[in-house]
Amino acid sequence: MLISEIAKQASVSPSTVSRAINQPEIVAPESLARIRAVMKKHDYTPAPLNRRRGPKTRKPVTLRLGVWFVGAKAGNPSLNWFQERITELQERNPRSRVELQMLFSNSANELPRALTTEKLDGIIIQGQEPGAEVMAKLSNLPCVWFMTRRSEEFPGDYVEPNNEENGRMAADYLARQGHTNVAVLTTDPGYSANIRRVHAFMDRAKELGLIAHQILGKEDPGISYLEIAPLNSETEMLVRLLTEQNPRPSGLYIPVDHFAGAFFRALRNAGLQRNKDFEVILGNFNPLIYNNLEHHPAALDINLSTLIHKVIDHLVWRIDNPASVGRMGIKVSPTLRPALD
Repeated sequence: MLISEIAKQASVSPSTVSRAINQPEIVAPESLARIRAVMKKHDYTPAPLNRRRGPKTRKPVTLRLGVWFVGAKAGNPSLNWFQERITELQERNPRSRVELQMLFSNSANELPRALTTEKLDGIIIQGQEPGAEVMAKLSNLPCVWFMTRRSEEFPGDYVEPNNEENGRMAADYLARQGHTNVAVLTTDPGYSANIRRVHAFMDRAKELGLIAHQILGKEDPGISYLEIAPLNSETEMLVRLLTEQNPRPSGLYIPVDHFAGAFFRALRNAGLQRNKDFEVILGNFNPLIYNNLEHHPAALDINLSTLIHKVIDHLVWRIDNPASVGRMGIKVSPTLRPALD
C-alpha cells in the first residue's frame, strides 16, 4: 500500500503519514490515530528502519509559523510580555517542532511584508481583525485567531479565553464573599473581551439575586490599552461614578487588569479602604502588573501559557489536516487565584 493512499484515506498529507511512521511524537494525536487506523485496516506494516529508503536518521520537521500582531507596531513595549511568553514557551519545547516569527502591521488592511516574501507554513493572528481583502490574500495559508475575537463573524478557527465563564466566576466569587451589592468597572468598554465579561457578570449577578451595576468608561476613549495605559481621568471617573451609587457597591469586578494600579490609587484618594469599603476580583492575571499592585486581590488567570500551547497545537493540526472543513473554536477556562493579602 502506498503512503499516498494512506494519506488520502486518513485525510492528511503524505508528509504527515511519513512523520507518523518515522516520528510519531511530533504528529497531532487526532491525525496519528486516523493514520494508524487506516494502516491497521489494511494490515500495513512499515518496513524496518534499516530497509527504508532515504537517510536512516531524520531530523524533526520544523514548521515555520508567523505570529501576526494586527494593528500594532514592532517594538511596542506593551506587547513585550506577550512576545516573551511565546518565546519562552518555544524555548522550553524539547521537540523543536515549530519556529515562530513575530510579524506586525500598522492597520487591519496592511499585510506584513514577510507574509508575501517568506515561506510560512501557517499564521497565528492576534490584535485587530484583518480586513476582508487581506484575509482573501491568505486564503491558502492555514490561519488561527488567537485571544478574543473582535467579532463573532471571524471566518476561521480560533483559540480564546472563555470570557463568559470569567464573568460568571467573578459574580460567583463576590457572592460567596458575602457581597449583595456588586459592580463591574472597566475602561475601553467596546473591547470585545470586556463586552463578553461584563454581560456575563451582570447576567450571573442577577441570577444570584445580587444588586448589580455596570460602571463603564468612555465608549471611544481614543486610545487602546493594547497601545497605552488609560488616562488617569478615566479611572478617576470610574471611582467618582462608584461613589455616587447609594448604597455604594462593595464587591467590585475589574474584567481586565491593565488599569488596576491606577484604579486602586483613585480608590485610595477617594478615601475608600480595601476590606472595609470594597473587595476586588480581577478578570486577568498578568504577573508584571499584579506584583506591582499596592495590594493583591483575587484574580482570574486566563492561563496564557495554556492558550499559547493550544493555538500552536491547533495550527499544527490545521496544517496537517488541510482537507478538514468547517470552523473550529477552542475556549480555555480561567483559574481562580485567591487574594494574597
